[in-house]
Amino acid sequence: MRTLESGSTTLITGASSGIGRAFAQRIAAAGGDLVLVARREGVLMELAGDLERRHSVRVSVIAHDLDEPDAGRALAEKVAERGIAVDALINNAGLGIHGDLATAPLAAATTQIGVNVTALTTLTALLLPPMIERGRGAILNVASTAGFQPVPHMAVYSASKAYVLTFTRALWREVRGTGVDVLAVCPGATDTAFFDTAGDAASVGSRRTPEKVVDTALRALRAGRPSVVDGRGNALVSWLAPRLPERAAIGIAERSVRPTTP
Repeated sequence: MRTLESGSTTLITGASSGIGRAFAQRIAAAGGDLVLVARREGVLMELAGDLERRHSVRVSVIAHDLDEPDAGRALAEKVAERGIAVDALINNAGLGIHGDLATAPLAAATTQIGVNVTALTTLTALLLPPMIERGRGAILNVASTAGFQPVPHMAVYSASKAYVLTFTRALWREVRGTGVDVLAVCPGATDTAFFDTAGDAASVGSRRTPEKVVDTALRALRAGRPSVVDGRGNALVSWLAPRLPERAAIGIAERSVRPTTP
């Protein structure tokens, strides 16, 4: 899997913390160069300096908000302006907002769609063709176990992650034989800043570490799988949920993330 190793450049969105940061640390340790993308430039600069000192790799920083209009295209243009050839793309940036559609601000829905779906799709569409031309590359999209069933109180989030999962699985087949690997990794509850926005009520089960998610993803990428669920318990639930009667599956999901009352 030389795409994520020495001599390659990987672009990671949402790289300032959590799973994105863990991917950056793992790839840098293997000798891979990086393009780190997130909104917090200061945090990215600190991480970049640390990785360059420790692993003698090149790390570029691009402060960019993926919720802005046409943010994916704007980011791809920034990368091109710097003359960077991206060998691998990790679409890790994403957010989930806990709350009912009827009572939440409209921006809560559009922001999740903009980051989780639109920016991810645009970046993939723009950065994939050069990988195919070179005959090597990787696209790794971070989906979620929430993508396997509807989740009331997080309807937009679960729908957006279902899109990421289905989109990535289909893309995996489209690029077969081109030298480009494609994978959707589906974490469950993970110990990241995600729950600073989503709230603790959105957390189901014990939280795994970002490093475990990275381990799972890289093993599956090496194996050529289209998708993988992180953690045995999460994998079991994700397998079972689509096989339950529809009303039962929705009811169980609703109870698992039902807002707590004071």
